[in-house]
Amino acid sequence: MKPNNRRGSSSRKRKSARPWLLLFRLMSWCIVAGVFWCGYLLYLINGYDYSRDAPKADAAIVLGAALWNDMPSPALKERLDSAYGLYKEGKVGKLILTGGLDGNGSKLTEAEGMRNYLVALGVPEDKLLLELKARSTYENLLFSKPIAEAYDLDRLLIVTHDYHASRADEIAGFLDYSNYTMAAFPSEVLNPVKNESREVLAYTKWKLDELLLSLGAG
Repeated sequence: MKPNNRRGSSSRKRKSARPWLLLFRLMSWCIVAGVFWCGYLLYLINGYDYSRDAPKADAAIVLGAALWNDMPSPALKERLDSAYGLYKEGKVGKLILTGGLDGNGSKLTEAEGMRNYLVALGVPEDKLLLELKARSTYENLLFSKPIAEAYDLDRLLIVTHDYHASRADEIAGFLDYSNYTMAAFPSEVLNPVKNESREVLAYTKWKLDELLLSLGAG
């Protein structure tokens, strides 16, 4: 009887271990899938070709970023300086500034802070079109599109950082922007590891949002 008891005990142990083994395998596959997903997004982020010179256009859409004490953050200043350069070179006649309240205590919307910065550089206010509601890249481009259409601005540049360009390009395509060029550039003030890590999360969220919007659930 003792051998039978040993076999029965061993069988019970194997059965009790199976749920933990399945859980371990599932977690392992999730980790592997997560690594591949992050690698794929980093490939999209770093492999995006933004080296083309910006062509002449009717306007540039400047994607918002944080204000610090109602003043553009260093990263936002880079976007504004890039847009200012396009304006001074005569490549665009108007600038669409997009961004709402960013929730960090600023009293101005991102677009208003951007306007104040560019006016101080000498850009006439009538060359600046403000979009005051957007809280995300998707909304930046969603809400800027009717402004461009209202002013018959057909050819557009989209000004942002290089790490942000791939996702912004995808969103513009999803929103049926037809005649646009990404005017992207590398940052001299942002930490690339930190920002690419955040961009992976933001890109993942956009992919989920895109799926929901495509299914009519957004």
